[in-house]
Amino acid sequence: MKIRSIETFTNEFVCFTRVTTESGAQGWGQTSTYHADITAKVVHRQVAPYALGQDAFDIAHLMDIIPLREHKFPGSYLRRAMCGLDTALWDLRGKLEEKPVCALMGGAPGQVRAYASSMRRDITPEDEAVRLTRLRDEFGFDAFKFRVASECGRDVDEWPGRTEAIVPAMRKAMGDDIALLVDGNSGYSPRKAIEVGHMLEDNGISHFEEPCPYWEYEQTKEVTDALSIDVTGGEQDCELQNWRRMIDMRAVNVIQPDICYMGGMERTLEVARMADEAGLPCTPHCANLSLVTLFTMHLLRAIPNAGKYLEFSIEGADYYPWQQELFVQCPYGIKDGKAIVTDAPGWGIEINPDWLARSTYEVSYVDT
Repeated sequence: MKIRSIETFTNEFVCFTRVTTESGAQGWGQTSTYHADITAKVVHRQVAPYALGQDAFDIAHLMDIIPLREHKFPGSYLRRAMCGLDTALWDLRGKLEEKPVCALMGGAPGQVRAYASSMRRDITPEDEAVRLTRLRDEFGFDAFKFRVASECGRDVDEWPGRTEAIVPAMRKAMGDDIALLVDGNSGYSPRKAIEVGHMLEDNGISHFEEPCPYWEYEQTKEVTDALSIDVTGGEQDCELQNWRRMIDMRAVNVIQPDICYMGGMERTLEVARMADEAGLPCTPHCANLSLVTLFTMHLLRAIPNAGKYLEFSIEGADYYPWQQELFVQCPYGIKDGKAIVTDAPGWGIEINPDWLARSTYEVSYVDT
């Protein structure tokens, strides 16, 4: 079954993709968010030429050949664009076989434990504790992630003393039965990260994410080796050779690939397989409620080394106005702290036609 056309529907933040085969069968996917209008151009110039006319079921071949054909352009934008093709083809296959994507990968629909993930550093420890406690009581979350350090901050906090205040404040507000995670977003040197890490240990924090500049694997490993809690990372990494190095050197205890940054499901599955062989769990990064969280839910229902929980963004229209009204029916709902992967074919979603009508449209197709 050959690919006849690849369409993009785009604004600055989101790019949905639609693949149509010669038989008329279709699948929907998404590139990575942010600067999605730029990524859409990459889809048509650097992805579509190698996919049009090819077998829609041979996703692995396409994800292998496109980086080779575009070897002069390694890095993020090409991988972000590849994700739009990859995820649309998984949806296409799921619809044709009448199976959810997780079942195509050997898994099954069902529940996924979620942690409520805060994206904010502009919030006081007191206000953060209040809003997360409210979410605990309303939705049954039993795990939360909040922010420490300053993003790529070189040991400078968002404001003086914030990290030292928010860590004990969150533990006091949540009690001992709630799992607490923190994200450093590349904010610390190894020395400072280890110092903060000991404070995290003292307060029962179980997960220290991206403590050092993410590209400095040796720095992260220094922190990992010094602490007893899980040091995690990898969300920014999109090259398989970097993942091999990170896993081989045990730079982290838990890997966190982002499906959309990685280039789609096929490449993320390869990273998860590498980690499984090394005995490392996979807790992917998915920090907004576009399709990346749904992709991740299906992945976690299928891989043998799925981590403890799904990242689930708690930020709404005030923080992410662009993620509103993307779908006819929102695929996300939390009950008793868990999300549900349904048995609907493919991704089981319908893109909001009003959103599509407002988007910028482009198509690449086989000229017959």
